[in-house]
Parts: sequence; C-alpha cells; structure tokens
Amino acid sequence: MKAFLVASCLVFSFITPAQKTRQPNVLIILADDLGWADLTSYGSTFYETPNLDNLASQGIRFTQAYATCPVCSPSRASLMTGKYTVKTGVTDWIKGRQADGKAMPYEKLIAKPTAYQLALEEKTIAEVAADNHYQTFFAGKWHLGEYEKYWPDHQGFQVNTGGWSSGSPTGKINDTTGGYFTPYANPKIKDGPPGEYITDRLADECINFIDKNGGRPFLMEYALYAVHNPLQAPAALIKKYEAKKKQLAVQNQDRFAKDEPWMQFENGWKRRLVQDNSVYAAMIENMDWNIGRILRKLKDKGIDDNTLIIFTSDNGGLSTAEGSPTVNGPLRAGKGWLYEGGIRVPAILYWKGKIVPATVSDLPITTADFYPTIAKAINERFQKDKAIDGENILALLADSNAAKKRDLCWHYPHYSNQGGKPGSAIRSGNYKLIYNYEDSTSELYDVVKDISEKNNLASSEKKIAERLKEKLMKWLHDTHALFPDKNPNYKPTSKVLAKGQDE
Repeated sequence: MKAFLVASCLVFSFITPAQKTRQPNVLIILADDLGWADLTSYGSTFYETPNLDNLASQGIRFTQAYATCPVCSPSRASLMTGKYTVKTGVTDWIKGRQADGKAMPYEKLIAKPTAYQLALEEKTIAEVAADNHYQTFFAGKWHLGEYEKYWPDHQGFQVNTGGWSSGSPTGKINDTTGGYFTPYANPKIKDGPPGEYITDRLADECINFIDKNGGRPFLMEYALYAVHNPLQAPAALIKKYEAKKKQLAVQNQDRFAKDEPWMQFENGWKRRLVQDNSVYAAMIENMDWNIGRILRKLKDKGIDDNTLIIFTSDNGGLSTAEGSPTVNGPLRAGKGWLYEGGIRVPAILYWKGKIVPATVSDLPITTADFYPTIAKAINERFQKDKAIDGENILALLADSNAAKKRDLCWHYPHYSNQGGKPGSAIRSGNYKLIYNYEDSTSELYDVVKDISEKNNLASSEKKIAERLKEKLMKWLHDTHALFPDKNPNYKPTSKVLAKGQDE
C-alpha cells in the first residue's frame, strides 16, 4: 500500500538542534459534517478550498482517514480522549434522538441512551497540554455536555469562546434564537455587530489569541460550526455559487436518486447525486478563507514552522437527509451511516521538519489517533495507557508492520436521523465488515477495490466474514458495549432495504 511505501520518508527529517528543544504549538481544526469529497484536493469540482489544498501540499493528506462515529459528539469525545466511543459512553449525538427510550413504530430496536457528557474523569488532550505548561484555547462547537460544568473551560481549556451544549449555532437565550449571524444566542460568545458571521468571529478570536500569547507554547482548537445545518452563508458568496450552479445546468429531477427502498418512511430522506448546493458551497469557501487567515497569522508571527496542524471532520458529509446538501461519492451514503460515506473523512497534517511536503498516504487512521500524536509531540516522554485506543500517527507511518496489523472498530447501536440503522463495524486490512443488529446479518466489503461498497462479499467470502465477525464480537465483549433492545411496538412495513443494496 502507498502509505507504507512513503512512510520511511516521514521520520524526523530536516530537524535542527533548536527544533528538538522547542515545544511545538498545536492547532486542531475540526470541521462539522464536512464530507470526504468536499475539498478540491479530495476531488470536488464545485467547492473551492485553496487554503486547505495548499496546506495539503505542504504536509500529508490521508485518503483513508476515519471518524470514530458517523455522527458528531462521539467522534469529538474520541478526539479529546484518544478512546473509541464505547469507552467514553458517548455513542450518539448528545442527547440522541431516542433520549426518552422510545422508538418509532417502524424501528425494530430501542437503543440504550448515550452519555449526556464527556465525563470529567477523562483526561482530555487539553489537560495533557496544560500539564505540560501550554496555554490552551478553544473556539467553536463543543457538544460534549448538557451542563456548563462539562464545557471546554472545565475540560482543560483555559479559554472557551463559543463552546457549549448546542450542536449547531442555534441556541436560545431569552427567547432569542441564534444562527450563523449575530445575535448568536450563545452564552459563551458575545454578540457582534450587525451582519457578523460566526465562522469569521471565531477565526478572529483565534487570531487575537495568537497575537496576545507572547510566544508561549499553545494548544488551540478551532472547532467550526460550519458546515452543519442550518445552511447560512454570506450573501456575496452565495451569489457566486448560484452563478456557478447555473453553469452546471443540472435539472432538479437529476439532482437526487429516485425510488430507493429506504425512502419508505416519510422523513424527507433522499440521496443527493450532484454537488451544487450554493449555500453549502459558500459555507465551505468561507470556512477555508478563515482557516487561511489563521494559517497566515502563524506565518506572520514566525511560528508556523514550529506548529503541528491537524485538519479533519467529525463525521461524513450530510448526503441522505436534512436537505442532503452534499455528495460523498464515490463513497456510499453519508452522515449517520456506517458505510464509508458516513465515517471516512478528510484529514491533513502539517508539521515542518516532521512531514515531507505533498505526501499522500492511504494509511488508515482514525480520530482517536490524534490524541497520542499530539501528546507525543507535546512531551516526547509520553506513554499512552491501555485505555487509549489511538496510536501515534507518525509512529504508524514509520512502522508499516504495526500499521498493517491494526484493526479499526466502530459501534453505533442507534438509528440515525439520516436513515442509518444500529450496527457495529470492523476494518481489518482491506476488508470491512458491518454487523446489523436489526436482523443479525453481516456485510463484507473490500473497501480498497470496492470503495463504493457495491459488492457484498459476505456470502462469497464466508471465512473472511466469519473471522472478522469473531474479532468484532470479541472487541464488543471486551469493551462492555451496550446493545439495543427489541421494540415491542414495531410495525413491519412492506418495503425492506436489502443488505448490500444501494440506499
């Protein structure tokens, strides 16, 4: 695999004696609901992302990076702790769509509730940084606790701007409903002047922090609310993409897939086929522009060469529901699904002297890997304990044997708002097995040869399917995973989505 062929180039080349003694800054940029194919460097021909594409040209771009969950809160908990979702207890977005323990009549199962917060007992990556005399700063979406005592400023971040319980910029304070434009109705960020856009404002806060930091090492997370619903963007950018959309001349009847069996429920589920949503595109360009502003500030301050920069998304793009604004093709499905479109995400790392520029790697990595990667960068003596599931990405790149032997696992025992059903999954080598709890069936795909997961190999490759299922079940047992119960009010419908069929 290409990732293992390039690995030998990535081991601490170009390091000067001065760099060895300097603690690196860390910048985490986490997009919300950004799909694997939403950057130009990942194949989009409609969205424009010059700053992120330039960052990829200076660092390493991963083509097989995964979120630890197809929805937001669980993968964010993994980023903070280095653990899979079963260990944090956050297995669905907080509070989850079945917080009351009830299921819809057409759902066969009732999921166990997810944890409503990231426990304070967890050692977050911000707390690791603070323990090593770093300044810690958070700006943006948190969504890891219903109550204030679980928000960023109680989880290792000394400054928190905008991070609270809400999963989108739509809070409500004193009967005022927020959004991307001020007034935000967010208790952790003051309203700005009329017309201010929250993505711009959060970038301003990051830039101000860098300016005032005084040269001390820092860990900063720019956790964008973009591109999560509601879709709102600056008018001038929307106008630009409306014109671009007209040039594509896509007819409305060709924009979405038709007559798919999983659309049987009246929930507005529909699978998008074309990237041409002008508001979504405008949000992406604005996101990219603000990331560029932060990166330029690092350069202007002369600290970009001593900053580890990580960019990724919390889950796959929203392509099957809630307006279905984007397309993850050639990946299957999107946010809320255990297919590749729901869990494979863009990921870019930059660290001058540690990563050879313009590297492209197909090494499978996961959200949980960022924790030990950052911790090791902050303190070379860091040794992870057994509870941490992630691995140091630079070490994986340097050790192809360890990387090849590693399995990745997912547990999502919930129905998603986007049409996904309760299941668990394991990736081992090129193969990925999905186990479905509704009917106790397995799906097996070679996700290297069959990136679109069209050919279910569970019957033709029974030995492989059985071996991976055994591995998955052992992992679930060892991690004390919770499973859904049968729904006594289930009412069968006439249409059933066949396993392995395009949704």
